[in-house]
Amino acid sequence: MASGPEPLGRGTIPSPNLWRSPEVYELENLASDRAGVIDAAIGALHPWAGARVLDVGCGSGFHLPQFASYAAAPLGVEPHLPLAVAARDRLRGSGIGVIAGSAEALPLADASMDIAHARWAYFFGPGCERGLAEVDRVLRPGGLAVFVDNDVSAESTFSRWFAAAYPAYDPEGVERFWRRQGFETQRLVIEWTFERREHLAAVIGIEFPPEAAARFVDECTDRADRAGHTVDYAIALRWRHQNPTSA
Repeated sequence: MASGPEPLGRGTIPSPNLWRSPEVYELENLASDRAGVIDAAIGALHPWAGARVLDVGCGSGFHLPQFASYAAAPLGVEPHLPLAVAARDRLRGSGIGVIAGSAEALPLADASMDIAHARWAYFFGPGCERGLAEVDRVLRPGGLAVFVDNDVSAESTFSRWFAAAYPAYDPEGVERFWRRQGFETQRLVIEWTFERREHLAAVIGIEFPPEAAARFVDECTDRADRAGHTVDYAIALRWRHQNPTSA
């Protein structure tokens, strides 16, 4: 279990990588999707310009400055108090807000946001319908709910690693869950791109159990060229628009 204050909200599940190793997770954020594939795909589903953007599970606030560069008023919500404090420190003077709160009880008014985004924030998925209902509540009619997750069934290095390290994970069950909730899935491939192999090794170490992580680091080390710093990574972009006729 992660150390530190208890999370806000009974349904909040600790994030073992981010909560325990925020400095290493920062390296992962810096390496992830430098080409901006994810944000471009989101922008094709709902215009960023003028949008009020909610980042649910914003962590240390890494993505909020980028959202602020092309949206009107990004806001982060984070259940883990040390991360919420870190996000506020990071964003001090920027005008970007961060609220300590739970996905199951978002501290926001009804129909107040245009885009609700969560990136690898695992309180969304089977058994977490209350969080999805809260997103629906705070979205304006026609707004976009969009969640970034792993695409374990795809052909990518990260997908292969994940399937090997976590054999109990049920990708078909996850797909059925999202379909039942009315979400569509857009499949994308991004990259982890690291400047240093030791940073890649550290990130692999917080994402996988030790034995599996050691194998994956060895696999990268065996690649003598620049590709040893880069990992292809398939993701599933889960999305749905709020009913434009909703009250």
